[in-house]
Amino acid sequence: MYKLITLSFFWVYFSALAQPVQPVRIHYDGGGDWYGNKTTWINILEKARTELDLKVAPKEKALRITDLEFYQHPIAYIAGHGNISFTENEADRLRTFLTSGGFLWADDDYGMDTSFRRSMKKVFPELKFVELPFSHPIYHNFYDFDNGLPKIHEHDGGAPRGYGLIYQDRLVCFYSFNTDISDGCEDANIHNDPEYKRNQALKMAVNILLYALLN
Repeated sequence: MYKLITLSFFWVYFSALAQPVQPVRIHYDGGGDWYGNKTTWINILEKARTELDLKVAPKEKALRITDLEFYQHPIAYIAGHGNISFTENEADRLRTFLTSGGFLWADDDYGMDTSFRRSMKKVFPELKFVELPFSHPIYHNFYDFDNGLPKIHEHDGGAPRGYGLIYQDRLVCFYSFNTDISDGCEDANIHNDPEYKRNQALKMAVNILLYALLN
């Protein structure tokens, strides 16, 4: 019942917004491919539009953390295979974004784990990533994932992991690791993933987007 009430409020509130919801892709330095997964958000937003009747932009917008417009977006996204590096100014501004109601989804394409964790330590030196229980609302707010993140790509084998940074009892960053949700959301002909896996990835991404908007 609570789930239905929350979603009803969500639809009423966000349908009244003048501007469509648009995620921001973080353009970071360090050498990593911040620009990858070019069709990921196009497909996520299309699914959110058709499944939730959510007013969304056709795609995400790429910005640097230092761009003034960065704060105008409710959810930020970061992904890649290589090195991620934040300046002190970028770390400070990202902290302000996240502690003021913003949300970050980080998706490891395979290879960014060490640098991403190091960079987020500059943002929240007092916090550590914790693995979220399968009962966490991010796995159940629209679609149910009773076993946590779906496994999309093999990477290092084993189970996928969903980590979070929790600031003052609020999840401000969700980090999907050892699965590659972003690749699963791309156009079918890019990675040739089975339709079932693509559907699972898109559903999980919609849950993440919805969580970012509701919390």
